Amino acid sequence: MIDPLQAILWTFRRNENDVVNMYNSLSPVMQLTTGGDMLNFGYWDGDGCTPAAAQLNLCSLVGKIAGLGSASNLIDVGSGLCAPAAKWKSDYGKLGISCVNINYRQLLSASLIDNGSHSDGIALVNATSTALPFADRSADRVIALESAQHFKPLDRFVSECSRILKQDGTLVIAMPVTMRQKARLKELFTLGLLSFTWSSEHYGLGRVKSAIAENGFDISEVKLIGKCVYEPLADYYVQNREQLRHMILREYSSFVEGVLYRSLLKMRDVSKKGIIDYTIIEAHKKEVS
Repeated sequence: MIDPLQAILWTFRRNENDVVNMYNSLSPVMQLTTGGDMLNFGYWDGDGCTPAAAQLNLCSLVGKIAGLGSASNLIDVGSGLCAPAAKWKSDYGKLGISCVNINYRQLLSASLIDNGSHSDGIALVNATSTALPFADRSADRVIALESAQHFKPLDRFVSECSRILKQDGTLVIAMPVTMRQKARLKELFTLGLLSFTWSSEHYGLGRVKSAIAENGFDISEVKLIGKCVYEPLADYYVQNREQLRHMILREYSSFVEGVLYRSLLKMRDVSKKGIIDYTIIEAHKKEVS
């Protein structure tokens, strides 16, 4: 069951404990409806795509943009249940990965854990995004796959990435963003229900790009893929609602399912209007002369 007080706190206060509580409460919804452990919206590449396939698509796309094939080690910040790390390890066998997550419960329940130990080449690190426990210039790549929308302050996370990345190391952030920066009150009216159910910092694209550019990085690519994220995700839910609703009601109330349904409809609406988007940003640590 979802604690109403905790839901209010993670919606409005949004500190690290609130984010942990939110994911502990709501991650099982995504696991139920997708049948997997990847906690992202997915990249939907055509008719017939399933949620699990879309999530794998997004994970693969981020890995390619990050150039993981030429990397020795990766820091995955906000690693969730470590399913992306397991995918990247499968695709890039020699890659060493550190999964960083402030949510200790998620690390303990990560699917790559077997009999109390984790897969070779994957380390589990319980830490915050704004104080990464790695040495200066020790990492080839840092990825934040659908997690940086919760990092606060975002600038401190990016600064930490600049510190731990080697010369010309690569940072890739994939995250939902707003496209029309507004005051908080105006944002409430613009996003409607989504203001309360999209529990993140609602960073604007310009704000994210500034945080990256002002903390030692050159941005090499900004991809906007919202049309392949929000709208097909909502369409899939609408088309399969009866089956998905039945699955959700095994663990949650009809009220929770109804809020999820209306939130997805609102997400599709504001995506079509260009109010929100989904960005993948590739940036390289600046050379120091």
